[in-house]
Amino acid sequence: MISNFIVPIEFASPAFDEALRLRYLVLREPLKLEYTPEQIEEESEQFHFGFFTTIDRLAGVLTMQAINLEIVKMRQVAIDESCQKMGFGSQLVQYAEVWAKVAGYKKIELHARDLAKPFYDRLEYLTEGEPFEEVSIKHYAMFKNL
Repeated sequence: MISNFIVPIEFASPAFDEALRLRYLVLREPLKLEYTPEQIEEESEQFHFGFFTTIDRLAGVLTMQAINLEIVKMRQVAIDESCQKMGFGSQLVQYAEVWAKVAGYKKIELHARDLAKPFYDRLEYLTEGEPFEEVSIKHYAMFKNL
């Protein structure tokens, strides 16, 4: 039995559609936000990763967006509610960190929601500046040097 594996997700693939659905349920629906076609199309040049608990069960996703040759931004990190607090998010972020380092990036940046900040603190991300509002909730700019 294959279980608990992380793989890249190709843009506009069936797995990407499933990732969008999961992101919507976890990140957007609670805020009553929808994705626009333009927002989705902007992701065509980004890197998407999925955490699967079985060959067909997507439990978590994240996206990496290159800012420049040295900095990549982690975004849209979402873990299915039924799979939270099981370490899947930590494994997914750590996988993305290794991927970023191998790809030559020197720093990961992200905007952490207020409730997610302790999660990133545990993973040794540092807070930069004061909290700010994004999509109507408090966020923190955070980073990790690789």
